[in-house]
Amino acid sequence: MNENVKDGRDEVCPIKLFGMMIPAMPSLMFRLTGTFIRFKSDANKAEKVFKKELIKQGIDEETAAELTGIYMESSHIRKYIQGLN
Repeated sequence: MNENVKDGRDEVCPIKLFGMMIPAMPSLMFRLTGTFIRFKSDANKAEKVFKKELIKQGIDEETAAELTGIYMESSHIRKYIQGLN
């Protein structure tokens, strides 16, 4: 009987899994880079719109800039990933 079977499922060896992922890495990196660039572009547009709308509603520019900074903290992917650990 197969020793790598647990609860009716095949257990995948980490080395075997890594070996299967290597050929897909260039494609995956290309897709993730495109997604990241689009995300940052959209975040920059949202930042401008958010600040503009705050000022339009009568908030002074200094306070609007502070609030916009707080709003934009959520778009920092590095901070988000570090927060998961």
